[in-house]
Amino acid sequence: MITMLNKTKQFMRKHDLKYKKEYIRPMMISQHVYVFTFGKNELNNRVIIRYSHTWTGRLKINEIDLRLHRQHHPRKFKTEAELVSYLERHLESNILKYADEPANYQDLEQVAEKRAEEKEVEKEKSEQG
Repeated sequence: MITMLNKTKQFMRKHDLKYKKEYIRPMMISQHVYVFTFGKNELNNRVIIRYSHTWTGRLKINEIDLRLHRQHHPRKFKTEAELVSYLERHLESNILKYADEPANYQDLEQVAEKRAEEKEVEKEKSEQG
């Protein structure tokens, strides 16, 4: 496997976080994708690393995307050091705060449906008034 993300793996072990690594083989593009899921009880946080190889054979990280549980937009980093410093700053607020809470995507769908219904009701009221 790749020796990528050594600092991140050490950070996970230090804070007793479980993690799982997956490699996604590219079909049509030259970028390789490495998915790293982690969490305290559930693996509901995700790091996606897009990398390529230089002409000398070295690994070149193009982009690191981090999506913590309950975050809507991924955070993007250029280096692993930036990623680890961000994780250290947000460990208590995001990673451990929602650690016992399961990733329940049905609730998110229900909330989206309610919001859509409310918008329709408001639209009907504005058309009538």
